[in-house]
Amino acid sequence: MDQMTLSGQQSPPVFRRAVVDLGSNSVRLVIYEGELRNPMQIFNEKAVLRLAKGMTSTGRLDDETLTRAGTVLHRYAAIARAMGASPFEVLATSAVRDAENGSAFVEAMMRRLPDMRISVLSGEQEASLSAEGVLCGIPGADGLLADLGGGSLELVRLNAGQIGPAATLPVGVIRLAERAGHDIAKARAVMIEALAGVPFAAEAAGKDLYLSGGAFRALARIHIAQTGYPLNIVHHYTINRDEARDLAGVVSEGGRKLIERMPGVPRRRIEDLPYAAVILRRLLRATGAARVVFSANGLREGWFSRLLPPEIRAEDPLLAASRDLVRGMVRDVNLPRALVAWTAPLFPGETPAQKRLREAACWLSDIGAHEHPEYRPEQAFMRVLRQAGMSLDHHARAFLALTMAVRYEAPPEAGFLAPARTLLDIQAARRAETLGTALRLAYTLSAGTPHLLAGTALTLASGKLVLSLAAANGVFAGDTVLRRLERLALMLGCEAETVIQ
Repeated sequence: MDQMTLSGQQSPPVFRRAVVDLGSNSVRLVIYEGELRNPMQIFNEKAVLRLAKGMTSTGRLDDETLTRAGTVLHRYAAIARAMGASPFEVLATSAVRDAENGSAFVEAMMRRLPDMRISVLSGEQEASLSAEGVLCGIPGADGLLADLGGGSLELVRLNAGQIGPAATLPVGVIRLAERAGHDIAKARAVMIEALAGVPFAAEAAGKDLYLSGGAFRALARIHIAQTGYPLNIVHHYTINRDEARDLAGVVSEGGRKLIERMPGVPRRRIEDLPYAAVILRRLLRATGAARVVFSANGLREGWFSRLLPPEIRAEDPLLAASRDLVRGMVRDVNLPRALVAWTAPLFPGETPAQKRLREAACWLSDIGAHEHPEYRPEQAFMRVLRQAGMSLDHHARAFLALTMAVRYEAPPEAGFLAPARTLLDIQAARRAETLGTALRLAYTLSAGTPHLLAGTALTLASGKLVLSLAAANGVFAGDTVLRRLERLALMLGCEAETVIQ
């Protein structure tokens, strides 16, 4: 799509893609911009229609609800067209797939909106797309994925980032409630019977149970609010088995009045939550999973991921997220790679995961260049902690945010650092502070240029941190450099030394 700049000149084309998740409970339009490893949403709108309501007894989609669905889809098509999004596709799931009049509805909508493609997904296709969406944000996922909608529950075995066997069960929150006659005890029995036909569920014993879907995310929000968790981000929110079981028990057995009083409860999810909790509790028993990991990714992100070129899909998602966050903001795009090599001697024996975080921090290290000097530490911290990157778990967010705050000399007692200090253990926080201090020294020496940085080097040996300087490159050991070198050496538990070459 061509856009006009303020000067009247055309800017380069922007890739935009639009997808509608026509689910059994809600209908959501998402528009993505760019070809990025981490999907970037620029528009997101949802309408709660509850298409699956009443289908258990009638086998059909309600005529009045279909009329409202048509109105919503007409609006979404207009939005996608106005924003220049192409392709624009509607993904219809369980309710449309299973209803007697589902095909007739699709045909009528395609006649009404001929430029809109509607794909009615099979259970297998829905499970596959959901799995790809989760892996887009959690590439090494290992355990069982449970994607819960209004009409169905998709289960997929994930084996260290690989998609395994899948099953689709007709026990979404709306359909489960109707099949059980809105009786929680009967709902448990329905779930026991349904899960008995999924033998691969037990393969997740001791691993992770990945939960996707709006009702599961609502459970996560309740737990976040109840525990005072320092980061209000559901994606990658992780709790242990006992916490998940207790949460499910309270929500499934507490009754509507108790749920209404719980903090963080989305009002439109109140009637679904007891059944989502029943499903969660039965999944915990069937899988023997050690942890529960909530995912904001699912069907739509899987659809987006399939449209990406292979070389982009193959990118390291953490590093891609870091590069994307500072795109157009870095003063010299060659400096981050130089910083990776420059800081390496400070962290002997680091694990591959620690090295990836250090590399990501080097990419982010100029993120505050255009901020007001008085607010750089806090702005850099918040920008990194709350970024939209889907591939950052909460530990990574906290580590990188604290590193950036220290890189911009945030006072150690600054109140805004509290979320990171809560989420990190002592060793990880110390490592982040050390890396941030090293990056601060690097920028002091180099003025943010790889040319000047090349005239410096750090070595760590025999209890000494040695800074070597090539004076011919325009670097020198002034008071600020010596003070920051001493601080870094203190953090590493060694003495500082400067060598002029």
